[in-house]
Amino acid sequence: MGLRPGGRTLDAVSSTVPVAVGPIDLEPAGAPSAVPVSHRTYEVRTFGCQMNVHDSERISGLLEDSGLSRNEDGQADVVVFNTCAVRENADNKLYGNLGMLKAIKEQRPEMQIAVGGCLAQKDRETILAKAPWVDAVFGTHNIGALPALLQRARHNQDAQLEILESLDVFPSTLPTKRESVYAGWVSISVGCNNTCTFCIVPALRGKERDRRPGEILAEIEALVADGAVEVTLLGQNVNSYGVEFGDRGAFAKLLRACGSIEGLERVRFTSPHPAAFTDDVIEAMAETPNVMPQLHMPLQSGSDRILKAMRRSYRSSRFLGILDRVRVRMPDAAISTDIIVGFPGETEEDFQATLDVVERSRFATAFTFQYSKRPGTPAADLPDQLPKAVVQERFERLTALQDSIAREENARQVGRSVEVLVTDQQGRKGSETHRLTGRARDQRLVHFSVPEGAPAPRPGDLVTVPVTEAASFHLLSDPSLEQYVLRRSRAGDAWDRSQADSCGVPTAGDGSVRAVSLGMPALPVRASAL
Repeated sequence: MGLRPGGRTLDAVSSTVPVAVGPIDLEPAGAPSAVPVSHRTYEVRTFGCQMNVHDSERISGLLEDSGLSRNEDGQADVVVFNTCAVRENADNKLYGNLGMLKAIKEQRPEMQIAVGGCLAQKDRETILAKAPWVDAVFGTHNIGALPALLQRARHNQDAQLEILESLDVFPSTLPTKRESVYAGWVSISVGCNNTCTFCIVPALRGKERDRRPGEILAEIEALVADGAVEVTLLGQNVNSYGVEFGDRGAFAKLLRACGSIEGLERVRFTSPHPAAFTDDVIEAMAETPNVMPQLHMPLQSGSDRILKAMRRSYRSSRFLGILDRVRVRMPDAAISTDIIVGFPGETEEDFQATLDVVERSRFATAFTFQYSKRPGTPAADLPDQLPKAVVQERFERLTALQDSIAREENARQVGRSVEVLVTDQQGRKGSETHRLTGRARDQRLVHFSVPEGAPAPRPGDLVTVPVTEAASFHLLSDPSLEQYVLRRSRAGDAWDRSQADSCGVPTAGDGSVRAVSLGMPALPVRASAL
């Protein structure tokens, strides 16, 4: 199959492709490929938020269910881009990656390229117009159609596009290839009912759809049975869960129900909306032992005038009140946030209000973004768009303040003992320092050394160590033998089994590290644009 500069099949956006059950023959009819289907490999490249990461696990599961295997070396036979449309550079990142694959596609015409996610939902035919070597384009509502679209593209020798306007199959019913054996994502809802003027997500993900509590708890129990000790509940506005079936207290009830699942040690959730955050959720967090003392609460701006222009249905006093009540019930809770700098019409007075709220909030971490126009959002048409130089200068002041606060808050941890869930990731200097990496209960990143003579943990095991040093973005621990406590876990056993299944075959407790994603994605501390 060569490049297709001209015509291609563009399926009607309302059409439905049946989701195949069991393996699909991804070979063109009557023309066997040089690579047998049983030997074909795939790669999923993910851009964007936690929801995209979770969707990519579904995409991987669908492809493996169709007979493909994850690519471990060389160029994959099927490359899928799961895209984000929120940040300014999303388009450039996608088309830059697609451009790099063009020459490979010319040399290997049997290779297939697919594009899905939010940018695919938004741009639709534009992707095939700019990159006609792409084989399939699918949206956020029909992830399950991907194997069938790839099959049709190979059979018809033509690109396939299908974008549905509403959810076809709830993603959690699809096969899943989890990136971590010890931690997992569980989607409790999809879509969003808010109308924030800077955000295009509601247009791409649709209105909120909630899963029934029994389905969610059954999925969590299955993850725990497979060895997971941590789950993160996902929703575009996770704390508005229950709106579809009329139970405003459903999210707090769900958190409490997670507390009764034997073997589940850590529960997190992201991201809540301040307008819908209620005291029953705070009480559920404080009274449910396996719900972690960690909260991600998006601020966006500290100026009430800008919050109104953003259509954020809360004001700074409500936001700060939530943080105060959380800290009364959970004094050691680590709170993180999202902030946009340079929203249209933002004055120096507005920006100072943001700095004031940040100073009072004492965030452990802040994901800060420079505002940029996103076509299709109301804010893109607002007057008084700020010059880049002004936005950049404010951004630098905000990040300097937040970095200083984070360093001070982390310094308060020095001398404390923390329980760390060991991950399969490694710090930037890990190979030099020989430190391993994990997350404390409050989600702080901890790099720790294993004392000479002590057993090394596996990813999924838990260690209790003293914090000996702190920086803005991580904690360090160099414990003595007496200070180091290792607790082997079911999750560590599951890691050993996964390594044996993938021919990694580590020795128990050898501290082997493999570079794959963990339960929480490796998000940057801050990004340059939103």
